Amino acid sequence: MQRVLPCGESVPALGQGTWNMGDDPRLRGQELAALRRGIELGLTLVDTAEMYGDGRSELLVGEAIAGLRDQVFLVSKVYPHNASRRAMPQSCDASLKRLGVDVIDLYLLHWPGSVPLAETVEAFEALRRAGKIRHWGVSNFDARAMHKLWKTAGGAAAQANQVLYNLGERGIEWDLLPAQRERGVPVMAYSPFDQGRLLASRPLKTFAGNHGMTPGQAATAWLLAQDSVIAIPKAGSPQRVEENAAARARPLTQPELEELDRLFAPPSGASPLAML
Repeated sequence: MQRVLPCGESVPALGQGTWNMGDDPRLRGQELAALRRGIELGLTLVDTAEMYGDGRSELLVGEAIAGLRDQVFLVSKVYPHNASRRAMPQSCDASLKRLGVDVIDLYLLHWPGSVPLAETVEAFEALRRAGKIRHWGVSNFDARAMHKLWKTAGGAAAQANQVLYNLGERGIEWDLLPAQRERGVPVMAYSPFDQGRLLASRPLKTFAGNHGMTPGQAATAWLLAQDSVIAIPKAGSPQRVEENAAARARPLTQPELEELDRLFAPPSGASPLAML
């Protein structure tokens, strides 16, 4: 199952997130095994950021993909305060070093900041011309911020917007998701399980049990059923990765999607962008 970026490149609809991974040395072996197992199973889009563990997540990812670089679509993010012409090249170089690679496939602005968008776009494009990144995009941009970006010179080159999106947080369906679909810009859905809260949800547990799935598989399958959405669940063990990957083989039917709409209602109006 693939999603197509505006540039025409296809990427997996189900990838791997790494927020809070790499922080505990005692879990390193298990986390490395999880990431490598995910790559084996085709979850080859791997997302990280310079912010995660102050670079420790990037170091973990770099170790996990060593020898597998050609199989991986690598995503990382730059802090807003590092998104200037002067600072972004330094941040990018530091991320490349931690990751042990020559190029990042998709480099995202982690959230809107004080650096003018036009300057950030110029910095991204300079890195792309230098061959240090292949594509760029944004994260935690609401509909207004995306429209501002698209009106910025060069802003139409943004390839994705990574935001909080899951069954319990559906606000982007009112305005942001339709706007991005119209322009062919995928949403990357982070925290598909709402930091584990969804997995403990009684309605989701009942739904999953009635349909022969785990709650995590139901939440993942729901995201995979949404057009132009890339899901990046974090899994700290090979077993959890295998559970997530199995959701691809169990697509939800239309009646099942309608049942989830009754359990987790879509938005009835505009709301501020949810963030973690």
